Amino acid sequence: MNELNEKVSNLNYKSFIWHGAFLALASSFMDVDTIMPAMLGEAGGKAIHMGILVMIMMGGSSFSQIFFAPYLHNKNFKKKFLLIGINLRILALVAMTFLFYFFDSISNPLKLWFVLILTSLFSFSGAFANISYTDIIGKSIFQNKRKSFLSLKKLISAVGLLISAIMARKILQSYNVPQNYIFLFIFASLFLFIASFGFWKLKEIKGKAKQIHNIKEFFLFMKKEIKQNKKLRNYLLLMNTLGVSITLMPFLILFAKENLTEANIFLGNLLFIKVVGGILISSILFYFSKKFKYTYTLYSIILLSFSILLIVFFSSIVPWLFYLSFFLSGLMFVIYSITINGILLEITHNENRAIYTGLVGAGNIIPTIFPLFGGWIIKNYSFNIFFLLIASIILISIYYIKNLNCSV
Repeated sequence: MNELNEKVSNLNYKSFIWHGAFLALASSFMDVDTIMPAMLGEAGGKAIHMGILVMIMMGGSSFSQIFFAPYLHNKNFKKKFLLIGINLRILALVAMTFLFYFFDSISNPLKLWFVLILTSLFSFSGAFANISYTDIIGKSIFQNKRKSFLSLKKLISAVGLLISAIMARKILQSYNVPQNYIFLFIFASLFLFIASFGFWKLKEIKGKAKQIHNIKEFFLFMKKEIKQNKKLRNYLLLMNTLGVSITLMPFLILFAKENLTEANIFLGNLLFIKVVGGILISSILFYFSKKFKYTYTLYSIILLSFSILLIVFFSSIVPWLFYLSFFLSGLMFVIYSITINGILLEITHNENRAIYTGLVGAGNIIPTIFPLFGGWIIKNYSFNIFFLLIASIILISIYYIKNLNCSV
């Protein structure tokens, strides 16, 4: 199709919501803040390995978009690439199921390698799909419905997460390793497969992007855009400071493992509480979707980040406080996701959205390398130094929020 109309916009709105709902049902079974880090621990991973895992999942996958963006940018239709990406993710989850089926017969070093390789496939295929996903949303849903869409998607996703979190919690309580992970990844791959049906139903609007013929031309384009577009420049700097806040949660799991108790039951409770926080804030943001401004949500992320760090500091003395840190983490993650994705949609247009998505992924440098550096700090110094460093970086983001001057 060449032109967007109300009927197509509504169809795509519902298709993306379908995907979001079943992705949410899958997400608790493959949660990057609890399940994946705990899985690494079962494979014998330490602080440095945790840093590598978080770097792959939260930074490295985004950075890989720089290699995908020039190719995808030149494609007028991106639906098939979106489907390739999500099917590769399903394949990675199926492979993880088989890994834990044969878990007891595999040596620890080999387990560690398999976990990192399969997590890389899962994360990088998601990054590949995300470029097409962002581009199609921008082209296929009217601008005046985007904020409502992002908020509703998070709300429905949060309800789906709650259902799957209850199921995941029950599995973690009822089964030991490796049976619990076998069931977790079976459910994750099944629900993600059903989620992919939403993408098959999409009616994509044809893109009109200017062709980029080689990598040199791509980097020249990047240089020009960063130099001329002040909002893009501040957006990138904001992601490189405030973005470290979402790398925090997996390290909290490591903190709990080393300083607190109740491994599997504790893990299930954390996942459940995080999801409850997500549902609460998603409901509030959806209700006020026509009124809230992204500037305010950015400042709230800073406030939540510092609250989490303060609570974790005292949780060694009062352990139940750690549950509160994950409740606030659920709030923070949802707010960050809606805000960052919403701002990207507003500062781009149909001709440059795919290439900007790759550019933003490539420019997400500090959140990419920080987890690895953070793992080294924890190993050689302490969690307190690590938390202090995160707080310092997040504090810098205030300057870029002011300069971004976001009007929506």
